[in-house]
Amino acid sequence: MVEEGAVCPKCGATVPPEALVCPECHTFLDEPTPPPTVTPLPVPESPSPRSAPSSKPARAPSTDSGNPFAAELARRLARLNQWADGIQPLGAQLPRLPAWAEESARTATNPEPWAEAVRGVERLAQKRVVAAFEEWEKRTKARLSRLEAYSVDSRLERDQIEDGLHAARTGDVAQALSSYQQVERVVALKERHLDQAREELERVIALLHDMDALGIEPPQDSTEIADDLESELRAGKLAALKQQTRAIRLQAVTRLKAGLPQYISEYGDYLLSERAHGIATELEAIELARGAREFFRGRPEDGVRRLRALQQRHGLPPNRPAHAAPRAR
Repeated sequence: MVEEGAVCPKCGATVPPEALVCPECHTFLDEPTPPPTVTPLPVPESPSPRSAPSSKPARAPSTDSGNPFAAELARRLARLNQWADGIQPLGAQLPRLPAWAEESARTATNPEPWAEAVRGVERLAQKRVVAAFEEWEKRTKARLSRLEAYSVDSRLERDQIEDGLHAARTGDVAQALSSYQQVERVVALKERHLDQAREELERVIALLHDMDALGIEPPQDSTEIADDLESELRAGKLAALKQQTRAIRLQAVTRLKAGLPQYISEYGDYLLSERAHGIATELEAIELARGAREFFRGRPEDGVRRLRALQQRHGLPPNRPAHAAPRAR
């Protein structure tokens, strides 16, 4: 027990009567009072920031505060990653700083050697970027030459290619990639339009050739109209070409609707006659039915192509020579 008005011999705090433990430092008050010379020793028990071990404060601050290169390193590594992602469509692989090296660079007390390493990676990456753009320039100019052969203007794309290559050589990879994306988008669009026009032209000419082979007179001579349509395509008149090919196809389908049923009927009779003479014609009959079905389901090119292939394998009926016009029903 302690007397009223007593103080704690440990911390000097006033303690109430009957207290067994100091309310401030929780020292048992029944213990013998330490000698006066050691009573002023609370300092080691409650260390101030000045007397704290020096090892902890040295580790506590972030590496950024002790390494001014860390922020610059993060920025340059992010830029390298952007280059690597953007250059992938060109088929190039850029070097990257390994993860352990990034960590070492961020925490290094002497960042200059790591800064030089990053600069070396950047130089190598830029060389590969420039090489990739030079290869892309060759490929794209060949594509543009094909477009120009069909009178498709590509002067703007050629200028943009030069701008992109110049930007890559001067280290502005972001601008180079922007030029690349713009050129690729426009060139692909022009190629798609040209390829669609070429495909429609070839399909309608093939349809006319197949009609001629089946003995159904086409609306126009296939050789002459092929030359005319090719001239339109070479002149870059894609809209006029599309209108013309669609008109010819419509005329051809109209004639096929009138003449093809007779052809199918005659060819079916021809197969039945051969079967009556002991010749197996089941496969040919199936192919004849497939060709007719394709045509009447709205795929005239596919149907007529099947019928022509059947004729080439099995021949024409004896009473229906090739190139003969269908008889009136």
